[in-house]
Amino acid sequence: MSLIPSVYTVECVTKGHPDRVCDQIADRILKEIAYLDPTAHVAVEVFGCKGVLTIGGEVTTQAQVDYESLAREVLHEVCYEDPIEIRIHLISQSPEIHSAVDVGGAGDQGIMYGYATHETETFMPIGVHFSRALTTELERLRESGEIPWLKSDGKVQVTIRDHVPEVIVVSTQHKADISLEEVRSVLMENLILPQWQKQRFPEPMSCRVLINPAGSWTVGGFNADSGLTGRKLAVDSYGGILPGGGGSTHGKDLSKVDCSATTQARQAAVAIVGAGLAQECLVSVAYAIGINEPVMLYALNQNAEEITHLLDPKVFLSTQLRSHSFDAQEEGR
Repeated sequence: MSLIPSVYTVECVTKGHPDRVCDQIADRILKEIAYLDPTAHVAVEVFGCKGVLTIGGEVTTQAQVDYESLAREVLHEVCYEDPIEIRIHLISQSPEIHSAVDVGGAGDQGIMYGYATHETETFMPIGVHFSRALTTELERLRESGEIPWLKSDGKVQVTIRDHVPEVIVVSTQHKADISLEEVRSVLMENLILPQWQKQRFPEPMSCRVLINPAGSWTVGGFNADSGLTGRKLAVDSYGGILPGGGGSTHGKDLSKVDCSATTQARQAAVAIVGAGLAQECLVSVAYAIGINEPVMLYALNQNAEEITHLLDPKVFLSTQLRSHSFDAQEEGR
């Protein structure tokens, strides 16, 4: 048995995807504030569309932060070249929330999930693992200049049947002077085939491959679509093939359980699978705002049998969750 269906589809996006750009800006602001003021409370959201980027949310801190400069650093790193106006709309955290959270209570109510499987070395389902591997390599091919006509916006989608890819979809922005035929042939040779072989899937490759199925893609980023922090919840977790919490992990300090408890649930699931106590593990945890202890803590194995007794309830206390690092949060995705 398995907690994952035998047939499923997942996706991943590149750093230059509009939603992911907004996530990165929110996270860059969060890390800068946390470095300058570890006691700060941060919940930053970013919205981008053609010509305008808005940074909003709640920030309570003594740190002096140049929000616009941090945003422009990210835009430069993902090679956004078009002029953009940046608007800042930030207020302090609600004093009613602050009074409950500042003494150690959970920063919000909600449900968080963490999952791990022995199927891959990253403890992720093979579809999630492979789509991320393809996306990472697509970004490397662009950033290294190995494929000089690649641009930063892109998406990868993988359909899995019985642990083997059945359909691979890669859509990537590219320079205008490159033909669609060249895009398809070069990515097939330099991206799809090498990554297929690296994952040791059956040879010869028999899955269906669709590269830029809509045709040439030369206009991307905020000129082609809007972007919003937290809109890639499934991409950040398990592709929608498992339960997912309702809150984004981006741009939030560690008092926010959407961020810290999601990381802890994933770490706990990995620890159980890594120790050989289960082939799969799904951890679910829920909180009430302002309360230290979770209102629910539950774990299942691959046979949907309860294994909650393998969890340490102490590490899920809201006060303990704040000891996490943001590096651990990134590794958990």
